[in-house]
Amino acid sequence: MPLSEEMITHVQPLIPALRRYAHAMLRHRDDADDLVQDVLERAIGGWHNRRKGASLRSWLFTILHNLALDRLRRLARRGITAPLDDVSEVHLATPAFQEQGVEARDVLALIALLPADQRSVLLLVAVEDLSYAEAAAVLDVPQGTVMSRLARARERLRRMMEEQAQGRIGKPTLRIVP
Repeated sequence: MPLSEEMITHVQPLIPALRRYAHAMLRHRDDADDLVQDVLERAIGGWHNRRKGASLRSWLFTILHNLALDRLRRLARRGITAPLDDVSEVHLATPAFQEQGVEARDVLALIALLPADQRSVLLLVAVEDLSYAEAAAVLDVPQGTVMSRLARARERLRRMMEEQAQGRIGKPTLRIVP
């Protein structure tokens, strides 16, 4: 099988998962699609350099994760500097969601409040179904670190969901100090 056919055969089924993870990290569909495009360009350019025995999925997610972090850091440094007329409506307005999407949106909003290291582990393991070992390879951390971050992320998410149900999320809690 020629290289390009082999590449297409192996990479194409992974594109929807890459798009989901990119969208979860960047929170904008167009930016996520651009990121996946960049990942695929890097994968094509580095196809001959990848380790043959390594997981293709982990390799692609590692590329995506690193590129996403670079973009988020760059955006945090620069901020958005575009004339209002040049900004797409996608970046100015939030689309209306139907009732069945409210809970999913709320959970995603709570996930976005998690620290970046916990959010990444939770998305890779729980949403993208990567094994602990694959997630550890993507994040370049030990497998035990993935497991502890995931446990902390799940616990924090559970607490935030309880607080949200009680109407306390985002409000400071008052304590009586003896």
